[in-house]
Amino acid sequence: MRPFLYQRAGNLADAVDAASQGPSRVPPTMAAAQYLAGGTTILDLMKLDVMRPEVLVDISRVDPAGMRIEPRGDALVLGAFMTMAQAADHPEIKHNYPVIAQSLDLAASPQLRNMATLGGNVLQRTRCSYFRDPSFGACNKREPGSGCAALDGVSRKHAVLGVSENCIATYPGDFAQALVALDAGVEIVGPGGARIIPFEALHREPGDTPHLETTLLPGEIIIGFRLPVAPWTRRSLYLKIRDRQSYEFALASAAVVLDLHSGPQGAVVNAARIALGGVASKPWRAREAEAELNGSKLDRAAAQRAADAAFAGARPQGDNQYKRELGKRTLVRALLQAAQLSV
Repeated sequence: MRPFLYQRAGNLADAVDAASQGPSRVPPTMAAAQYLAGGTTILDLMKLDVMRPEVLVDISRVDPAGMRIEPRGDALVLGAFMTMAQAADHPEIKHNYPVIAQSLDLAASPQLRNMATLGGNVLQRTRCSYFRDPSFGACNKREPGSGCAALDGVSRKHAVLGVSENCIATYPGDFAQALVALDAGVEIVGPGGARIIPFEALHREPGDTPHLETTLLPGEIIIGFRLPVAPWTRRSLYLKIRDRQSYEFALASAAVVLDLHSGPQGAVVNAARIALGGVASKPWRAREAEAELNGSKLDRAAAQRAADAAFAGARPQGDNQYKRELGKRTLVRALLQAAQLSV
């Protein structure tokens, strides 16, 4: 690990000021000053020499509200400085937002869940081996313009949705898919003040600029997540398929939230909200699948049509050809399980 300066911020304003001293056009992931909360991602990447910040700004104690879950207007706000374990174990989350609790419980080991914060979790970077090993020179996320070694390399765990000729890396998280499926918002503060955006708008597809991973501006901090308050959030689940059942990243996953009503022949979908993980370059909203389901009876045939629509634009590469079919089966299973929930 390279030498760095450590600075503990006393409040949000001090933190933003400390992290905004460098060039304003540098992408946040490449800025000289980086934020530190739980440290479960950035410290690993520093040890691997993938990230090389000159300053770490400790924000773990800058915002007391950021460690709470509280109603605010028409939303329930999760503070971004809460740990994954705290949020997953909260009675309100378990009862009204099971997709959140499940995604956090399945995301990491207990030790990591006790350290990692919600804000840091959604900003975790890809597990692509070519990104995490600087001995591979070709990685457009790490060295813009250098190429993508994964295109002709081992691609079994790489993305099939939202990819480009410049990057096929997979977004690795779980919690983010739950937020997308819930139509959550994200609260942000930075040099330009405070703003709230749909969580779905936080992450970018790689396109021509894989190193620009989010829409955060230099110096901005995520301080909270706004969850809708509605009965339909209870009919939600997160299904994760992986190589092993303990501490492993998804090969395919689905976050499903359903608003149903009873029709003459069974459950009919008022509105479906679906996000896919393990198969895409960012937390992936499957709007084509939702459109197939909305207004339809939810049975296996409808679930299969939705899955086919979700992966119609998939672009497998090399070793990950299986992911299209695995992703479809994962989504079908998640939809049918969610339809059977007692809420």
